[in-house]
Amino acid sequence: MANQSRRAFMRNSMLSLAALPLGAGILSKTAFAQALPRLDPSSSNAQALSYVENAADASDHPAYEEGQRCDNCMFYSAGNEGCQLFPGKSVEPAGWCQSWVAQS
Repeated sequence: MANQSRRAFMRNSMLSLAALPLGAGILSKTAFAQALPRLDPSSSNAQALSYVENAADASDHPAYEEGQRCDNCMFYSAGNEGCQLFPGKSVEPAGWCQSWVAQS
């Protein structure tokens, strides 16, 4: 009887493992992607990091260099236009803040 339980467990385990790729395809990350609210440039967090929605507007900032934009920063997430520095908010892909770091 113990062998039958072990066999049933092994069979069910193998069937479950075989079904995982199918479940992963159905529940892909795009199904869970949610639109994030846009970051308000006048918010305290945005102002603390000198965030602007258009990188050209930061040309007078000492930390700004030509070509730096949110969409080529390591903190930017293209899937939902989010930024790790502003959790729960999306940023303008053409934006900039003083914490910009090149993608690796």
